[in-house]
Amino acid sequence: MELWIIATLFAAAFQTLRFALQKMLSTTTLSPAGSTYARFFYAAPLLWGGMIAYFASTGIDIPHISGGFWGYAVVGGISQILATICVVVLFKSRNFAVGITLKKTETILTAIVGFIVLGDRVSIIGAIAILIGLCGVLFLSKSSNSTETASRWMSKSVLIGLASGVFFAFSAVSYRSSSLLVMTDDPIVRAAVTLLWVVSIQCVVMSIWLFVREPGEITAVWRARATAVWVGVTSMLGSLCWFVGFTLQNAAYVSGLGQIELVLSILVSTVFFKEKIFGREYLGIFFLTISVLALIIWV
Repeated sequence: MELWIIATLFAAAFQTLRFALQKMLSTTTLSPAGSTYARFFYAAPLLWGGMIAYFASTGIDIPHISGGFWGYAVVGGISQILATICVVVLFKSRNFAVGITLKKTETILTAIVGFIVLGDRVSIIGAIAILIGLCGVLFLSKSSNSTETASRWMSKSVLIGLASGVFFAFSAVSYRSSSLLVMTDDPIVRAAVTLLWVVSIQCVVMSIWLFVREPGEITAVWRARATAVWVGVTSMLGSLCWFVGFTLQNAAYVSGLGQIELVLSILVSTVFFKEKIFGREYLGIFFLTISVLALIIWV
């Protein structure tokens, strides 16, 4: 199995756990922005410590970074901040399932943005696999209310969900662009260096934002450290895996395979949050599994 596939599967697992922790924090002690900040605040020191120790122990030179790296890193970092805040806000929405459906349009949006920005092309089989995966997402995320009306598709939660998909698409493509500008042949070092600087940028940006707009929230993040620190750990591990995947493969394929995250989320919901799974959700799992297998076998 190729490294980008392994990295993406681990990324989806870590992200599922991180969102579960953020849901707990956002519904109890922190604001959506504070819950989002926790992932960067606790991940940044771990990344700096790990990278310093790695380069010091191996004697490897720190790779050169091309000037264009910083523009992509800033765009990707800010896009991910906005996307994560949108998702955390959805945890408090009545139309959470509908919003997540639109958030998952990030797969197709990533392909479109990747084509426009990088010229990445998706094969016919890859495109079909991604569309099958999206069909699975639609089955899995459809509201349990069978009387869904057109007006609800224009609700605030739907717009937030769609916005998160757009922001995640831009962050995925920007991360791939920035990582390719780190001058090293080692994909893991390239991913780690990119992640280090992106998380550092995100931490600084959100620190300033919270200090100005939400006084006291940074203190609240520190008080919630018993849980919040694990948001940082899972965020760091998940982001590193995502960066490895985006460095090695077309961002659309990585995001397509990453749809396995929704299956993991259903398992967490069933075991931890005690939510019931309906027949259409099992059908969605089937379509999503076919999509993932197609990406693994034929890409």
